Amino acid sequence: MQSDPPRATGATSGSAVRRQELFVFLLLAVFAWPVLTVGFVGAYGFAVWMSQQVYGPPSYGSGGHGH
Repeated sequence: MQSDPPRATGATSGSAVRRQELFVFLLLAVFAWPVLTVGFVGAYGFAVWMSQQVYGPPSYGSGGHGH
């Protein structure tokens, strides 16, 4: 039978966990989310551009718009 590993107690472990959580939050907020956002917007723009290359630019049709 295995015993549980000893748990660290006191302010030291709490501040270490808080510091690690802050580091992960800043990593996500400053690096990961902006990079992913730019990637998604770029991918969407590329998809629109490629669809216009294949199907042509958007047109208003014959509904009387733009005449």
